[in-house]
Amino acid sequence: MTLSIDIGNTWSKLGFFEGDELRYHAIFEQLTPSNLEAVLANHSIENCIYSTVAGISEEAKAWLEGHFRTLELSTKTRLPFKNKYKTPQTLGKDRLAAVAGAFQLHPKENCLVIDAGTCITYDVLSEKKQYLGGNIAPGLQMRLKAMHEFTDALPLAPLAPIREPIAKSTEQALQNGGLWGAILEMQGVIDWCEEKFGSINVILTGGDANFFANHLKSEIFVHQNLVLLGLNKILHHNVQFLE
Repeated sequence: MTLSIDIGNTWSKLGFFEGDELRYHAIFEQLTPSNLEAVLANHSIENCIYSTVAGISEEAKAWLEGHFRTLELSTKTRLPFKNKYKTPQTLGKDRLAAVAGAFQLHPKENCLVIDAGTCITYDVLSEKKQYLGGNIAPGLQMRLKAMHEFTDALPLAPLAPIREPIAKSTEQALQNGGLWGAILEMQGVIDWCEEKFGSINVILTGGDANFFANHLKSEIFVHQNLVLLGLNKILHHNVQFLE
């Protein structure tokens, strides 16, 4: 089995793979040797990959490297597709891993990967095995908080389903402005990609993926473990080079 670890700002997600199949996953607030030992007690792991946007403690890193052949995803890591991003050193590793997950699912097809989390990221993978780049936009909570924090009188509106397009209260007006705007933005990106590339697979991931899936008119696929799947794909692409 192999182990993929996605270390985010809030959670650390672990995925246990047998070949290309995700057999088990776990989530921790912090990645520590003690919780690694607890969750890995009944699993036989040979190779491990981890990606982090928030950093990894020296203790956890040493524990992983002391138990497995370990790869950290970086700008120097070999990829199963060509990276056309002009500033790869500034590209979020979670975005790169999500694109690798799309490549695993649809290796010879156009893909639009949308990660709906703190920010909403849009990334395009072409049928020619090229990552073309993408965009970054504020996430749902960020939009609502911005209207509250950058004004004196507007309240912080809670996240809620859109009930009608024209609001009849200030709270609902904020929700419509933030949420409806994000939905229309996302649908607009999907429409542009379909016009530009023709047939394209739209894959949604991230904490707010199901919210958008329920509001979009396009046919989409929700995959909450896309980053873990992509990390596993990158690991297999590099396993022969691990020491």
